[in-house]
Amino acid sequence: MPVFRLTLAILLLLSSAARAQQPPGSPAARELDLTPEADGSLPQSKIEQLFRVVAQKDIENEKRQHNYTYIERQVENRVDGKGNVKSTEVKTYEVLELYGEQVERLIEKNDKPLSPKDAAREEEKIQKVIDKRKNESESERRKRQEREEKEREDSRKFVTEIADAYTFKLAGTESVGGREAWVIDGEPRPGFVPHMKDAKFLSKFHGRVWIDKADLQLAKMDVECLDTISFGLFLARFHKGSRFRLEQTRVNNEVWLPAHLAAKIDVRLGLVKNFDVNFEQTFRDYKKFGSSSRVIAGGEAGSPK
Repeated sequence: MPVFRLTLAILLLLSSAARAQQPPGSPAARELDLTPEADGSLPQSKIEQLFRVVAQKDIENEKRQHNYTYIERQVENRVDGKGNVKSTEVKTYEVLELYGEQVERLIEKNDKPLSPKDAAREEEKIQKVIDKRKNESESERRKRQEREEKEREDSRKFVTEIADAYTFKLAGTESVGGREAWVIDGEPRPGFVPHMKDAKFLSKFHGRVWIDKADLQLAKMDVECLDTISFGLFLARFHKGSRFRLEQTRVNNEVWLPAHLAAKIDVRLGLVKNFDVNFEQTFRDYKKFGSSSRVIAGGEAGSPK
């Protein structure tokens, strides 16, 4: 599994804590009270209230995300012990939505167009997805929908694990992309016992999130690995000090989408020696397909503020 995939898995694991499309003025938004105690802490009851709203609204935002295509540029720098870059790999993808499935089509390597052979291979990959869905039987469609619903249900359960896994403290408010956001710090809660397999990683991280006040959406996130973690079929390991940052942007006044992702990680894959990686993803050119309306972002997706 490429390093950027492992990084994204960690970020998605944590960012589910705040991925909720919350329309301003809705009943849930009006009832939510994040007033801190005198010492700045957030009572557990208020955290649970926040995550109930998250669980209710997460699916709505996810559905809106599927209405957009975009360009994703990935830069992976391998560095030596002194921080000098040893090698760089750049890949640019066009991300499409085909029959409800998100598909990446590689369009550039190291900022150069693909060779005719590689371009043809990418087109063949896309066509396979199209053919598979066009020829999908009713039974196959039903099984796929049941699997997707189970994944959504697991996500809803996972947010309750996050509420139990951390002690949260309201650090204040800041402007993010010209919008007011709560700044919340999270530290692992002593004695946390996970109920879901993936939740066992939560106690290995701490960090800070910025939650947009109006939409209750994740605007920024900065998390750090507190101890070595191992996972995956080929035993990937992230070491203490590995750091992940994510920024999102509000698009078309209806959905929050990734703008910038950066990571500095010390990783070991299987029996391969340790290596340090600086990884960066930028997202741009969000377009809502099937609509002639112009896409307007709260900030330029490729250059988040």
